[in-house]
Order: sequence, then C-alpha cells, then structure tokens
Amino acid sequence: KPHLGWRPATCGTGSWQAQETGHGAQNDQSLVFADLTPGEMVQVVRYLRENLGVPLVDASHANPADNCIYYISLQLPAKAEVLRFLDRGGVRPSRQALAVIFFGNQPEPNITEYLVGPLPKPAYHRDVTVLKYGGKLPYNRRPLLGNEFRQLSVFLRSVEYPKAPTFMSQVFDYDGANLATQTVAPRGLESGDRKTWIVHFQNVSGLYVHPVGLEVLIDHGSLNISRWKVLKVFYNGQYFEGMVQLESEFKKGHVKVDKVRKVPLDGGYSSLKPRVPHQHVGPLQYEPRGPRYSIRSNQVVFQAWSFAFGMDVNTGPRLFDIRFRGQRIVYELSLQEASAIYTSNNPGAMSIRYLDASYGIGRDAFSLVPGADCPYLATYLDSSYLADSFVPETNKNSICIFEANLEAPVRRHYNKRYYGGLANSVLVFRTISAVSNYDYIWDFIFHSSGAVEVKVRASGYISSSFFFGDGTDFGNRVEEHTLGTMHNHALNFKVDLDVGGSKNSLVTHDMVFENVQAPWSPEHQIERSRLIKKVLDREDEAAFRLNSEMPRYVYFAANSENKWGHERGYRLQIISFSGDHLPETSTMERAVSWGRYKLAVTKRKEEEPTSSSIYNQNDPWTPTVAFADFINNETIVNEDLVAWITTGFLHIPHAEDIPNTVTVGNTVGFFLRPYNYYDEDPSIYSPDGVFFTSEQDSSSCEVNSIACLSKIASCLPNIPPFTYKGFQNPTRHWAVGR
Repeated sequence: KPHLGWRPATCGTGSWQAQETGHGAQNDQSLVFADLTPGEMVQVVRYLRENLGVPLVDASHANPADNCIYYISLQLPAKAEVLRFLDRGGVRPSRQALAVIFFGNQPEPNITEYLVGPLPKPAYHRDVTVLKYGGKLPYNRRPLLGNEFRQLSVFLRSVEYPKAPTFMSQVFDYDGANLATQTVAPRGLESGDRKTWIVHFQNVSGLYVHPVGLEVLIDHGSLNISRWKVLKVFYNGQYFEGMVQLESEFKKGHVKVDKVRKVPLDGGYSSLKPRVPHQHVGPLQYEPRGPRYSIRSNQVVFQAWSFAFGMDVNTGPRLFDIRFRGQRIVYELSLQEASAIYTSNNPGAMSIRYLDASYGIGRDAFSLVPGADCPYLATYLDSSYLADSFVPETNKNSICIFEANLEAPVRRHYNKRYYGGLANSVLVFRTISAVSNYDYIWDFIFHSSGAVEVKVRASGYISSSFFFGDGTDFGNRVEEHTLGTMHNHALNFKVDLDVGGSKNSLVTHDMVFENVQAPWSPEHQIERSRLIKKVLDREDEAAFRLNSEMPRYVYFAANSENKWGHERGYRLQIISFSGDHLPETSTMERAVSWGRYKLAVTKRKEEEPTSSSIYNQNDPWTPTVAFADFINNETIVNEDLVAWITTGFLHIPHAEDIPNTVTVGNTVGFFLRPYNYYDEDPSIYSPDGVFFTSEQDSSSCEVNSIACLSKIASCLPNIPPFTYKGFQNPTRHWAVGR
C-alpha cells in the first residue's frame, strides 16, 4: 500500500477516511494496476543478480563498460486479461516486473529488457526485447546514468579546464567550484553519435539564467573514458577546435571577452526569496466534516467516481479503470511524453530537442509543499521507484489528493420564483515533476458532471543562452548576459476510452450555414445552420494535424443509445496553443512524430503501448518507437480505440520570466465530457445542489444546507505542524543537470 503521508484530523469525523458515497466502492481489484512496492523491487534485483549469469554493477557507480540495472517497474498485464479479471470474475493476471539492463561488459554491448515474475517471489525472466522492438537495442541509445553525467563533469574539470588556465582564471575567476554545467540532447547529429554540448553557468541558485558564454562539445561515445575528447569549444559567438586553441587565441588577444558580473550564491535576480515581508496568510480551504473521498491502496473513491492510480518511473502519473456511477469511462489515462524544442544562436540551445521521459518524469516527482503546491489539508502520498541503483528510492509526499471548491457554480439559474445552483466541488489528483530546470504540474480533475479534466501548468526556470550578436532573433533579452531562448512545449497523452464497453467508433459533429427560403415568407432567404454528422472509418481520417482545422465536436460513440435515441458518447475537447511542430524533413522528426497531431485515434494494440520511448532521446535519427507508424489506415469502426492527444504551448521567454516562469496563462490540457452518454446532466444528483423558492425561507437548514455553515463549520480544522521531507530525498542530482 502507498504510504499515506500525513492527513490531519478535521472537524466532525476526526478522520481522513471518507465515507463511501455514490456509486463508488473500495475493493482490491485496483491492485492489478498497483506500482511495484520497494520490497518487490528488492526481490527482482536479488533475482537478477543471482540468475542473469553475469556480474551486475550498481548503476550509481557503473562505468559505460559495465553491466547494470537501469530501472525496474511494473509490467502492465494485457488489457484482455485485466478485463476478464475485473468484469467477468476471471483469474487475477500474474504480477510481473519489467527490468531494463545495460550490458556494457560484453563483445556486443546492448540494452536488454526482461519480464521478471511472478511477484512477489520471481522464478523466471524472459527476454522481450526483440518481441517489443523487432530487434536488439543498440547500446548508444541508452539514457545517461547519473555516473556518466558526473564523469563528464570530472572530465572537464580534470582534463580540459587545465588546458586553458589563463582563460579560465581571467574570464571566469575559476576556482574549481564557481561554474556549473548542463548537458543538452540529443547527443549529436546522426545515428550512432554520443556527442554532447555542455553549457556553463555560474554555480548559484537559479543557475539556469546565469550563462557565462562557454560551451564545450564532448565525444563520449567510447566505453573507455580515457578516449573521450573535446570536438569543439564555443565562447561568446566564436568557435575553437579545443581548449588549447581557446587558450592560445586568448593569450594573443583574439578572443572577444564579455565577462559576466559575479552574483551571490543565492542567485541575486534569480533568487526565489520573497522581496517583501510576509503578511497575513491568505484564504484556505478545508473540509468542515472531514474529507468526502477515500483512499485504499492505489484506489480513490469520491462520490460517483472511482479510479486506480500509479506513477511510472519514466512517464509519470497514470490512472486506470476510471468509473463514474459504476460504469467504466476510461481504461487508461497516462502521460506519454513531454518534449521541449529550443532555438538560439548558441550551439547548445540550438541543438536542444528534450524528451523528458528519458530523464524520468516519474522519478523527478519530488515532495510537495503543503499550502503552496497543494492545499495544506490535502492527503499526501509517497511514490517509489528503482532506477540508476540497486536500491529503491521513495519520494515522500509526492502525490496529493484533495477536494477543491472552484468557487464558481457548475450551473445555476435565478428568476423571481426560485433559485437553483450547484457549487463546483471537484476531486484533484496532482503531482509535480521538476525535470532539471522545468516544473510541470500535472492535474487530473473529476467533475460532478461526469467530465474528466487533464490540466498541465508549467513553472520553473527558463533554460537560457548567453546573449550576444543577433540573440533577439531567437528570444528576448532578460538580463545583461541572458537570452531567454524561444522553445515549444508539447505534451502527449494516451487516452484509452471505453465508452459503454471497449468497442467504440469515432464520430464528429460540426456546423455549416446554408441559405434557405423562409418557409413563412418564400420571397426571403434566411441563413440557417445545419448539424453535420460523420463517422470516421479509418485511422488516416482520425489523425488531425497540429495546425489543421478539426471538427468542433469529436467523440467516442458506444454501441448503445440513450433514452433519446442518440449514441452514447464521450467528447474530446482540447485546449492548446502550441507552436509549430518540427518539420517532417528533419532527420529526427520521426522520434517525436506524435507531435504532428493534436489528436490521433488508432486501433488499440498491445504492441503499441506507448507513443514514445526513453531510447528516442539519444538516437532520434533511428527512433525505437515512431508513433507515425501506428497510423496505417486500419478500420476504427466498432473497435477498441485509443486517443493520442497532444497539447502544448509556445514559450517566448520575456522579462517577467525572471526569476522564474509563472503558471498564469501557461495552462493547457483537455476535457473528456459526456455527450449524450446520459439522459440528463448527472450532476443533478450531486448532494451539493442548492434550491429554494420565493415562498421558502432560504436561511432555513431544512431548505438550504449552505445556510447551516455557521453550525457545521463552527470549529477550526486541527492543522498539523508544517513538515517537508523533500530535502531528505536522495535524488542523486548532479551538476550537469539533464
């Protein structure tokens, strides 16, 4: 069971556990989706070390030429097996782990993926690499281990900086500790490359907005670290063959120097310390009689809603078996990838095409701060993972769940005879990933109307370049030496909707104006809009390009009708203001080809579980998973369908991104909304409705429960002492960042 963190006693019930209400009911079936426990991870590590037949080095100090475990996570069972278990009383699917092994210590180094099971006591391992990918995984595609990042930093400090002592001393006052570095990716320009630009910053808080102008390109493709070498050096608009040439040209006075001003360790302008004294605490939300949701193991129940949750080490939050009023609406709702494509006149940022899953969106979900990241009185849960080590890690309080009153009515109407309305109380499942400089806030929101909302907000520091020359062609200057480089964020989600069952069709509704004679006055014409309906038969029709027009209503239709003879459906409504997608002529575009489409609906296949791969980052020129191949014009009528949704935003950094980016206006996402799925608005059955007539006493408790707040909420919540365990997390972050 996940650790529940702290949950305060509250007025009324005095317990964090809510009563089961509505159609939801707690059960243990959700455990079929439960993340591996730390104990299970330890068992898998022990089994692999004893049964693989080769020595395994702990990844936390493994060299490129070693064998090591990169990560271990839950292997989701096949959907058909799960549905037999959940819906038809079938056998619980066998619990298995997926283990990814880097084999560097053998004649043909490679990456191998194994299924290990059954858990909790493994007895077998099966190589599934060829089955999943159609061939072996080349070793150069592996993500960098933490130790490789550290070795790059050591290589610079011990081998390269000493080659330019005068330059380093006079330009940066280098003392061995005042420079920090960040790597960029992908690592090269063609398949097989492992050549990384390393950008230098002042080693202060908020270092990402303190570039100093030095960037170094290192070839670290050799498994022998002694053979690593510098290919290019860049400083303030000038390129050099290496640190030796930079030193020589500097001594000759041929290097244009633009020395940055030292800032204090707190970062100065990048410090997040408040600039004014604290005042009174702002408004807080709390539950007058305790929470109205319940959590058991990995399942949440809230009024008519229930769902299972998990945290993938690479891709982050994911929900399963989402039900409303007892009926499954979504089988899987999961983040797939978060990309950021940059520009600049500096080589590092110019090269950036980040694919954040390869860095670990899930493992970078660190402790949340009560009262800032989430409501103070939310329920906080831990998440555990095993990556880059033999030992599992636990991010304390990295998930929060809470009910929020959005302080605007879901619906309302007033006339002189009556008032009817409904407060907008929703359940929020939230986690926040701090992937190097950027922070993503992931919200999954459950509404009383039967709608599911997915919302993404961005914060953190911009990744900047050193300002010189024509820098403002690539962004805005935000400090004396800092260019806020333009970049495009794209976020891809998998939405496996099961609307009235797993067999659905995709239908669109839109409008068109037509000129008709007015029936009551034939000599006049009137513009009348007509509803246009279409069933999309093939995958190619259901792949909507990023900047193309799209029907206003797109919905998954069931094989059943509501009371009024309409196909029961759930509509996809996307909110996005993304920039342009990488041109398809690019040699690395296929690695992010999911970004071509704001929406693509495909026939669900077990062999197409994800739209991206952690191996795409370091070899985008030969992508391990190319989403474009999923779309091959198969029929999508009365099939098990998956919607792949891309949302995002173009970010042109500006002065107000200093010290860091605010979430205001940087919010995108999508809704899953019932469309003729019910016979009426299901929120009419919400217990939060308010109704009274002109003939009633609206202040009477019997008529209006809101009028009784003074009695119900007459005590203050029992607010616990503030705690934060984030700095206890052994994050093993390193100076080079990504």
